[in-house]
Amino acid sequence: MKISLINDWVVDLGGAENVLEVVAKMYPKAPLYTLFYDRESLARLGLPIDRVHASRLQEHRNIQRNYRSKLPLFPYTIEQFDLSEYDVLLSLSHCVAKGVLTRADQLHICYCHTPVRYAWDLTHSYLAENGLDHGLKAAFARWFLHYMRLWDSQSSNRVDYFIANSQNTARRIWRAYRREAQVIYPPIDLTAFQPGETKQDYFLFVSRLVPYKKAGLVIQAFNQLGLPLKVVGDGPEYDKCQRLAGKNVEILGYRHGPELTALMGQARALVFAAEEDFGMVPVEAQACGTPVIALGKGGATETVIAADGFNWDQATGLFFYEQSAVAIKLAVEQFTQWESRFNSRAMISNAQRFSQERFKQEMQEYIHEQYQHFHSTERGR
Repeated sequence: MKISLINDWVVDLGGAENVLEVVAKMYPKAPLYTLFYDRESLARLGLPIDRVHASRLQEHRNIQRNYRSKLPLFPYTIEQFDLSEYDVLLSLSHCVAKGVLTRADQLHICYCHTPVRYAWDLTHSYLAENGLDHGLKAAFARWFLHYMRLWDSQSSNRVDYFIANSQNTARRIWRAYRREAQVIYPPIDLTAFQPGETKQDYFLFVSRLVPYKKAGLVIQAFNQLGLPLKVVGDGPEYDKCQRLAGKNVEILGYRHGPELTALMGQARALVFAAEEDFGMVPVEAQACGTPVIALGKGGATETVIAADGFNWDQATGLFFYEQSAVAIKLAVEQFTQWESRFNSRAMISNAQRFSQERFKQEMQEYIHEQYQHFHSTERGR
């Protein structure tokens, strides 16, 4: 079975890149095809340059920082890869990776992090956040997102089997593509996230600082609460977060490895305000024995067991149901009343459901099963 991996791009390191890292180790001889990459990010993932095939977009100056402006080129560019020598194509897609061209005798399995968010669920907020409410640029943006939806839906037909990273994503795949998806939760390196020896007096926010993660709302809530908050992450909204932060809020920038584990293990709770398709950070926090205060929508509802005042042997956090500073503030206040009742053993036990070992086994079994089925079907034709 000659396999190739296709990933949208490798620039900022987040949940999608964690999946790529594990899959690349599962199939160490499989080359990686991607639109563009950052050398430092590849190095952190343990991917040598000679294993990676990038598109012509890699030659564009500062593509790693300005790639969002090149979005209209992505559908065409992903189709230019010649993957005809491979038996199996495994795309890891949150944008266009699943759109590679395939032959009828090739098996294409897509591990889908999400259908393209700004083309489907976040269209109107994306336009508003980028000031594209009216004018020529707004008209072009609306036309392009319409085209992107058409291309995204049509290119889903190039995938033989979809794997979703959560039940939430599986529902979105069905809504966008009318395709069933097998759910295999992403891998969490539980050995890298361990409980802290002692809790300290701060709350923690960990995320890429992009609009839909809602870091600004969390900061505003803690400005009102006056409680200590540490913000871990980097991205386009870093400067905005710095401006918003009160004296009780510390913006730490990007952190990883033992430093991040220590921050998670010593925090009173992790605050998670995004509506994610899955969301690895809440699971990592639970692996550290830290409760999670999360938006009660999306993937968090599959990874966090909400406290109801009685289920303290199982509870791993609590939910708020509106993306607003007021809702976050009220949830944190509720947490402070229940804080002493949470049991770190329940959180650590719940996190075990998302281990790397479980992911590797489920992925390998599924790919092997579909490969056998695909070729037995081909021989029967």
